[in-house]
Amino acid sequence: MAQRKYALDFRREETAYVMERWLASQSCSLIGIGSVGKSNLLRHLATLEVQTHFMGKAVVDNFKAITIDPNMLGTLPVATVGDPGVRAWAGYELMMHRLFLAFYPFDMLTPDEMTHFYEAYQALQDGNNPLYAYMSLRYFELGLELFMRRGMRVIFMFDEFEELIRNMPVKFFHNLRGLRDSYKGQLAYLTFTRAPIKVLAQQNNIAQTDIEPFEELFTDNIYFVGPYNDLDSERMLKEVLQRTNKELPDYVISTLIYTTGGYAGLLRSALNVIDPQSHLPASNDLPQYLLGRLPIRSECKVIWMSLTAPEQAVFKAVVRLQGYEKTQESELAVAQLMQKKLLRFDRASQQLDVHPPLLKLFILNRADEV
Repeated sequence: MAQRKYALDFRREETAYVMERWLASQSCSLIGIGSVGKSNLLRHLATLEVQTHFMGKAVVDNFKAITIDPNMLGTLPVATVGDPGVRAWAGYELMMHRLFLAFYPFDMLTPDEMTHFYEAYQALQDGNNPLYAYMSLRYFELGLELFMRRGMRVIFMFDEFEELIRNMPVKFFHNLRGLRDSYKGQLAYLTFTRAPIKVLAQQNNIAQTDIEPFEELFTDNIYFVGPYNDLDSERMLKEVLQRTNKELPDYVISTLIYTTGGYAGLLRSALNVIDPQSHLPASNDLPQYLLGRLPIRSECKVIWMSLTAPEQAVFKAVVRLQGYEKTQESELAVAQLMQKKLLRFDRASQQLDVHPPLLKLFILNRADEV
């Protein structure tokens, strides 16, 4: 199946930021809430045409951005689930397999190097070796080394990084840091999460000092991904309308963009629940009409559940569902919500306000669900 492609200027600001870091072989951390359109952005970043447009053909000829999706981790035998070595092996096995797929048929390697890579690939998966779990990092490094010798630059993009935090032992992340230090200038990582890595570590009972060596890779390159801009939002709506043979009045399209704030998940759900053949409400009534549909409430809940408890408390305070206590934690939550573009300062009222409007309406009207 052909991969969906976007215009070269899709998510231009975010893409330019990432590609600038990749040119410098720097790791970067993208943070965005559920419904922000994470998968679309990662697919866009992985597209050869986009990489060539932003980084140039000379760079891209020796460059690979490899997506690592933890949902593709193999199922471990019950007896080994608690073994950190075996869990780490599952991570290296997935990365080695994706490395194999990304570079196949290995044109840049000599016949001998191809043989060495295939042998390392096979050895990593050989369960008959009693040391297979311990040796997995060594075999992965051997495979990676062959491409590093050829001057290749590799970015591992970790999708659903929260799953890795939950499933991998801390030593796995130390090893990733070690590999990056060994191949500085050629190897880097990109993570996409719903919260900063240190917050994820805390949520999973990982000590800050334990995750710090890995987290330090991203300290200077953290980017909070917000919703689509108006141009990308309009393009998305019109593409979906074209695919589904629907037509909507211009006022509905503009109202949808404003009401959903340009969040991909909300935009998609809104189009699914609107029937152009039925009577459509006026602009002022459209938000309440949408909120009355389960898919919209479900998508709002996805956003809500992707927030930390302090961020949720700040939202409730902003919409006057509860009081606000100024603490270091709440001030950090305010700052993060503003970086995520979910909280904005309304100059007219001189107060903070929730964005998008549909999420604010959800919090106000569905207090029992939050």
